[in-house]
Amino acid sequence: MFDSHDFFKKRFVAHLKETSRYLRYIFNGHIAFAMLFFVSALAYYYQQWLTELPENFPTAIIIGIVFGLLISYSPVRTLLKEPDLVFLITAENKMGPYFRNGIVYSFIIQLYLILLAGAMFGPLYSATYPDRAGGVYLLTLLVVLVFKSWNLMANWWMLKVREPGIRHVDLLVRTLLNMAVFYFIIQGEMLLAGVTTLLFTLVFLYDLNVSRKQAGIVWDLLVEKDRNRMHSFYRLANMFTDVPHLRNQVKSRHWLVTLVNKVPFANKHTFDYLYRITFIRSGDYLGMYIRLIVIGGLFIYYVPNIWMKLIFALLFLYMSSFQMMTLYHHHRTIMWLDLYPVDLEIRQRSLVKLLFQLTIIQTVIFSLLFLGMGEFVGVLAFLVAGTLFNYLFINGYVKKKMK
Repeated sequence: MFDSHDFFKKRFVAHLKETSRYLRYIFNGHIAFAMLFFVSALAYYYQQWLTELPENFPTAIIIGIVFGLLISYSPVRTLLKEPDLVFLITAENKMGPYFRNGIVYSFIIQLYLILLAGAMFGPLYSATYPDRAGGVYLLTLLVVLVFKSWNLMANWWMLKVREPGIRHVDLLVRTLLNMAVFYFIIQGEMLLAGVTTLLFTLVFLYDLNVSRKQAGIVWDLLVEKDRNRMHSFYRLANMFTDVPHLRNQVKSRHWLVTLVNKVPFANKHTFDYLYRITFIRSGDYLGMYIRLIVIGGLFIYYVPNIWMKLIFALLFLYMSSFQMMTLYHHHRTIMWLDLYPVDLEIRQRSLVKLLFQLTIIQTVIFSLLFLGMGEFVGVLAFLVAGTLFNYLFINGYVKKKMK
């Protein structure tokens, strides 16, 4: 006798075991330290900024948009796999407990985003509306949880609809209504909040009616959605460790390749060429490198204290070097590279050279940002500190890890 509830428990345990293994690599000591520093610094400057909050600051608009997006993003994790398309379809009428467990699991794992947003916006709400009791904001968070559960159910019902256009329009309408509801709640306009809630209820009942008219479950869509989410998780984990499940996506980027593929034709430059091309075309190395530069630049620009600017700049240099280290293991599952008549020392030297080049470019960009802000002391200090950090970190930590 097939027990779908027991089957979900087994699938859930296997899923937790697999994801927790990669999460240990993602949240290692280095990343945990960086995150702790970021959170502490942001909390300090956030508190400082709240003391000078402008009277016309659009608090209601910001909170309404963020809560609306978080509520609307309510994917249902079914933990289905491709073989289920063959072996579980025949047991579709017994899968009710399985999918109910999946919906509950989806609701629980998505709560952390709402809790984080609620904790982040609490001080902003109090600073903007000091005359309101704190219980009003807590009641708002309770309404957020109610709307989250409604949107999760609506998303589940719409997964029975095969036409993507209908699903996208439904999601767009619900997102706009979610934003409007919480904008009016934060503004204290409860009548308009009640009207938009009524409109949302009509859309909610429409989704229920549409799902009832659909015959059966769209199994291939559920499997595709879960596969795409796991692929995104594997791509994230692949930045920190080798993920055998991940199929590396190679992008052409011809115009960028032509800028970096000019290397002398000699054995000692074999891996110079390979690592450069891998950085440009494979995985998400280039995108991650650019994102770290952009985010680091924003921190340097907006953080008021010059010494904190320097610390953030060095921290982003460290993160770039640490993430780019994985290039060394990117091709380790390809046995043909072992046939190259190239010593291991030359391979390691090629990676060190590329890391130096990337971090020096980042150092120059950050220094130019200091110069554009008129922080002449910061320019000189970061050029010296950044170059020294790059030399010590790459020749110390990186080389040690490669050996």
